[in-house]
Amino acid sequence: MSSVIVRDVSLNFGAVEVLKSLNLDVAEGEFIVLLGPSGCGKSTLLNCIAGLLDVSEGQIFIKGKNVTWEEPKDRGIGMVFQSYALYPQMTVEGNLSFGLKNAGLPKDEIAKRVARAAEILQIQPLLQRKPAALSGGQRQRVAIGRALVRDVDVFLFDEPLSNLDAKLRSELRVEIKRLHQKLANTMIYVTHDQIEALTLADRIAVMKGGVIQQLDGPQAIYNRPVNRFVAGFIGSPGMNFLDGTVSRDGGPHFLVGDLRIPLDRYEFSAADAAGAAVLGVRPEHVALDEAGAAMPLTQEVVVEIVEPMGSDTLVWTTFGNHNFTFRAPSERTLKLRERITIGFDPARASLFDAATDARL
Repeated sequence: MSSVIVRDVSLNFGAVEVLKSLNLDVAEGEFIVLLGPSGCGKSTLLNCIAGLLDVSEGQIFIKGKNVTWEEPKDRGIGMVFQSYALYPQMTVEGNLSFGLKNAGLPKDEIAKRVARAAEILQIQPLLQRKPAALSGGQRQRVAIGRALVRDVDVFLFDEPLSNLDAKLRSELRVEIKRLHQKLANTMIYVTHDQIEALTLADRIAVMKGGVIQQLDGPQAIYNRPVNRFVAGFIGSPGMNFLDGTVSRDGGPHFLVGDLRIPLDRYEFSAADAAGAAVLGVRPEHVALDEAGAAMPLTQEVVVEIVEPMGSDTLVWTTFGNHNFTFRAPSERTLKLRERITIGFDPARASLFDAATDARL
């Protein structure tokens, strides 16, 4: 059963199209992440679902009810914003209970919900503090708790961790995942951080220009991106792209400069794909030394830049007259201008049409 349904939703600000006939089905209890660069429409879509923006066309259903023109308070959603938006003069307990008091709930029910949210988020010792006495991570927990006490079926998160430092983001990311596993509520989460998307989501909707480019599980999006935009946006460091030509003369292969890369084991989306194309190779799919020499395709390259990353080392070189990056084990000492052998399996690569950017 679908918990949230977005049907042919468009949103225009004057002559500017922000969302373009967008469709999205979110299953009951699913964690969906809306991912994309700034200005792609992800927060706008979330605000349309929340009722904070009126759509120009289309319909939105939550739990089977058409809520397209319903007020936010009547949609059965809880929302967590990028800013904490806590009342500074109130204690944590006051912030958590404020909306419930306005809704006219009995005192014992309010106390029960506040205690439950505090226990889930582990903020019981903070209930009598005011926001000024809390860390950034604690404030965001309170903001999540304020949505949690509403006891709704659908939670909406609008980049809730973007104001936190890297360590706090990592910690709260785990807490949000635990929260979803514990509650099993439907969650729709907006972010431009691909790590958040890959680690949190059941499915990721990658957006660009008000359109969902790909909606799939994290592994599918990482391993089989539907176009060059998705391939380049997912992954850190980004995918290497080699411009060349797909030929079927003597078996399928990719030509880049003087290199002939065999594609016998590559799974083509189009059986007769040929012509100008782009080959994408992820840095982590490249091996070196003996492991590289054992790969289906090998090449000797010169080390140009070395970036130690702690757990591994990022190496820059030139491959087929293109800048090329790969990851090396941290224990492998590499020197500038050293010649090494690298290799990769073309079956794990991605091919894109040079004209349309669609996967081949």
